[in-house]
Amino acid sequence: MKKFLPLLLTACLWPVSGWAGTASNSFQVTATVTSSCTVSGTTLNFGASIDPLAASVPLDATSTLTVQCTNTTPYAVALNAGTNAGGPANFAARAMKSGVHSLGYQLYLDAGRATVWGDGTASSSTSAGTGTGSAQTLTIYGRLPSLANVVPGSYVDTVTVTVSY
Repeated sequence: MKKFLPLLLTACLWPVSGWAGTASNSFQVTATVTSSCTVSGTTLNFGASIDPLAASVPLDATSTLTVQCTNTTPYAVALNAGTNAGGPANFAARAMKSGVHSLGYQLYLDAGRATVWGDGTASSSTSAGTGTGSAQTLTIYGRLPSLANVVPGSYVDTVTVTVSY
């Protein structure tokens, strides 16, 4: 019996490779990434204490919009005419109000203030770009063309920004 014990131990330690065969297949891994944009803006402030008798016109000011769109997403940024213009596309009548009093202004795409920034209709243009995934800054160029007969007060308007993508 002593002779069979080492043989039995050797058989138990030997690896078993008795696989009868293999089978394989594949599966998909998916994700759908959508286009997306966000926008925020700063106040366009022509000044806190404008003296209409001493200020030279036109009076210019700027503010910025920050647009962030997913990488390679084309977008267009439109501005409406504001709440006091008598209609969302009445760009020639943009105005700030202080009670019943109005103060006309305009918003432009360029520093030379030649191209009105609007919604792409009625002789206005939009700003177009392509997203990078990072924040992109756009400048809004504002102008008060006249201060003639303006009544003292705090004037305000609200302009809606729309990013189409």
